Amino acid sequence: MTTFRALFAALMVVASFGLALAKLPPPPPMDDAAKAAAEEKKAKDATAAEAAKQLQTRIEDRVAARYIAEQRAKGIIVTPQMGPGGPPTDAAKGLSSQPEKAMAHSPAKK
Repeated sequence: MTTFRALFAALMVVASFGLALAKLPPPPPMDDAAKAAAEEKKAKDATAAEAAKQLQTRIEDRVAARYIAEQRAKGIIVTPQMGPGGPPTDAAKGLSSQPEKAMAHSPAKK
């Protein structure tokens, strides 16, 4: 019987939540000042995100350099592996490192 009561209570909570959301009025349309403020906030957030990304990259590089130095001091050779965010290479762009050989077997253009 307690399972039934728990299910009934959960159903009532979900139903009342849905009913409460259904009664909320739609947000008013944005005027020009609000649109400009939204664009400004969007640009500021993008700048902050870019700065945070650059800071994260610098911190990761510093940690990696420290780890490599510590391992080198122990006599262990560490070769850093570039992750998915590394600099793009010709292979990542879909280009061959030897374009002459790649073009040698292509059909003649008409």
